[in-house]
Amino acid sequence: MVEEMYLQKGSSFMDPFKGDLLAYFLPESCYTAFFLQYNFIDGACFKTLLSKVLGTAIILGSRMVKLPQIVKVIAAKSAEGLSFPSVLVELLAITGSIAYGVKNSFPFSAWGEALFVMVQTVTVGFLIQFYTKRTAKGVVFVLVYLGLLFLLLSPLTPSSVVTTMQASNMPAIIVSRIIQGVTNFRNGHTGQLSAMTVFILFAGSLARIFTSVQETGDTLLVVTYVVSVACNLVIVVQILYYWKRTQKILNKVPDIEKTTVHV
Repeated sequence: MVEEMYLQKGSSFMDPFKGDLLAYFLPESCYTAFFLQYNFIDGACFKTLLSKVLGTAIILGSRMVKLPQIVKVIAAKSAEGLSFPSVLVELLAITGSIAYGVKNSFPFSAWGEALFVMVQTVTVGFLIQFYTKRTAKGVVFVLVYLGLLFLLLSPLTPSSVVTTMQASNMPAIIVSRIIQGVTNFRNGHTGQLSAMTVFILFAGSLARIFTSVQETGDTLLVVTYVVSVACNLVIVVQILYYWKRTQKILNKVPDIEKTTVHV
C-alpha cells in the first residue's frame, strides 16, 4: 500500500515532465522503470535509451558530417583527390538506405542521417564537376538525381525494388571505397579528402551497427553497416598513412597535377 502511494506520488510529480520528447527516447514501461521505480539498471531499457541517444546524435552529427569536406574544397578551389565515380556509387548506397527506411516505416532515428548525408554528398558531387570546369554536367547531375529520388520514394516504386537497392548497398559501398582507395593510391596522397569527414563517417557506421540491431532487428541493415565500417576503415588507414605526404604536396604545390579519374 505504501509502495503504491509512493508510486502515485512519484507519478504525479513526474507527469508534467513526461512529454513527446521523453516518449521518443523511452517507451512507457521504461519510463515507469526509470522515473517511478528508480530501476536504472534495467538492461533492456538502458539499451533502448542508448540506441535512441546514439541514433539522435548520429542524425545531429550528420547535418555537418561532410561540411568539412565541402569547406575544404571551396577554400582550395580544387576537388583534387576526390573521385566523382566514388560519389555516384556512394549516393546509390545512401539513397537505398533512405528509401528502405521510409518503405519499411523504420524510426527516423534509425536512418535519418542518410537524408542529411545525401544532401551533402550531392553537393560534393556538384563541386567536383564545378572545379573541373564541368558546371553544366554538375547541374544535370543534381537535377537527374533529385528526379530519380522523387520517383523512388513515390508509391510508383515497388517495395521489391527498394529492397534490392538496399541489398546492393554492400557492393556499392565496397566499390565506392575501392574507387576512392585506388585514387588515393595512384595519387600517392589523399588530396582534398577531409580527414574529419572520413573519421566521422567511420564512427557513425560503427554506432549504427548497435542502433540497427536495437531498433530494427533487420539483418540486411546490420550487415550493410558492418561492411561500411570495414570499408571506411580502409580510407582511414590511407589518410593516416599518406598524412605527411599529403600535407607536403598541398602546402608546396598549390595547383597539383590532376590525376583523379573523372567521368
